[in-house]
Amino acid sequence: MRLTVLGCAGSFPGPEAPCSAYLVEADGFRLLVDFGPGSMSSLQRYGGLYSIDAILLSHLHCDHMLDACSYIVARHYGPAGKYPPLPVYAPVAAPERIASAYGGENEPLSLADVYTFYALQPGSFPIGPFQVTVDRVNHPIETYGVRIEHGGKVLTYSADTAPCEALIRLAQGADAFLCEASYLDGVDNPPDLHLTGREAAEHATKAGVGRLLLTHLVPAWGSEALTLEAASGAFAGPIDVVRPGARYDI
Repeated sequence: MRLTVLGCAGSFPGPEAPCSAYLVEADGFRLLVDFGPGSMSSLQRYGGLYSIDAILLSHLHCDHMLDACSYIVARHYGPAGKYPPLPVYAPVAAPERIASAYGGENEPLSLADVYTFYALQPGSFPIGPFQVTVDRVNHPIETYGVRIEHGGKVLTYSADTAPCEALIRLAQGADAFLCEASYLDGVDNPPDLHLTGREAAEHATKAGVGRLLLTHLVPAWGSEALTLEAASGAFAGPIDVVRPGARYDI
């Protein structure tokens, strides 16, 4: 199983990174997890515009799904003709949310020509060669943390979340834990929204993961150095702050 980071900036694109998007590959199948603004460019650079086989959207905040709207044009009007509908696993409101952001009620293009939607709910299910488990995490809107298993290996993705037990369960024994670290400690952070680097590391330690991959940092008001320092004090294993184009074999 291979993870390629397409975008990793939190809340809005940074000067060097699009928003959240992660390509997970195995057995020739490519699952795109989240599709934040700017990541469609990275998809063309590191994966291929028409290479993906399915999409999973953890939640419907713009920084995690907005390029799923831009992708409609590429998918529907591509030079090879209309492509078959792509499966999209997402919160139940995804069809209306994407249709509204794309063109509104008068848009003549039907999303059914581009996407086939499957509503997420807590539990396990297959996507291609992967066994996927999702559960609700601690964020203001319907949001799912994701556990992806293949060939005895496990990748867990936090999505956006504040501290919660569900995230520890999803990450239990994971080989790699891709976890958001939006906030800094010692700041008056809003509750029930995001994690700090220390909190991400504490979840990783409790879950017994092999490697911690920090993502969703916000360059405009954060500090990569302070986030990494805080995480290193709470997790003894290897830690990376991910960047676009980074690849991890799991």
